[in-house]
Amino acid sequence: MSGFDRADAVDRLEELVDTVEDERMPVPIREVWAFGDVALGLDPVERLDVYVTKDVLMRDDSPSGDDSSDEDPETRFRESHGIEGVGKSVRSDWAAEYAEYLRANAAGHAAPEKCLAAHLLGDDESEPVHLEVCNASFEDNVTQRLRGAQLREDYTQLLDPRGVCLWADGVRSDEAFRKLRESELALPTLSSALEMLGMGDDEAAEAARELHAWREEQEGVTVRGDVV
Repeated sequence: MSGFDRADAVDRLEELVDTVEDERMPVPIREVWAFGDVALGLDPVERLDVYVTKDVLMRDDSPSGDDSSDEDPETRFRESHGIEGVGKSVRSDWAAEYAEYLRANAAGHAAPEKCLAAHLLGDDESEPVHLEVCNASFEDNVTQRLRGAQLREDYTQLLDPRGVCLWADGVRSDEAFRKLRESELALPTLSSALEMLGMGDDEAAEAARELHAWREEQEGVTVRGDVV
């Protein structure tokens, strides 16, 4: 798949927000943002960039009494799926209902960002979607990632600051979706946006080039998890 028609891209975003609103998620979700090409009014949208703010699961908030098994959920899923951490990094009731979306990291522990990607995006790994998942809000993480990218001199770690909040704390922004559909958002170039965050002209131009080049190399579904 080479990209989305603009209308299809916004429809896809609405489907993602519908899923967050209507279905149990592996971890609590606080925000859903769209950023990059779709926020700029481009048509077609080569890649759909989505940012999800999640809570770190400090304790399993699954309702008690819903599980007929007396076995600890972490033990049960370790034995049935070979995955550790169910009930610790992801909700046990979510894992029981949506076991087909349960995913692990390289160490074999349930990975919230991969579980969210599987649940929100489904099985079509060719879909040109990039999902960012973090416990920090989009706006806070833009500045955190900027500092980290500058320290490491790795601008592929930047988060494109040109975003629009679609859903926050249970409230959908119909106005944001309207503006996306009608290409009403007036946003600067990436280098200009980075300058507004404090980068010098030359560094901002170099960072924009590196980030654009990195994005062009990506194919299909990509997922990046981050903890701040």
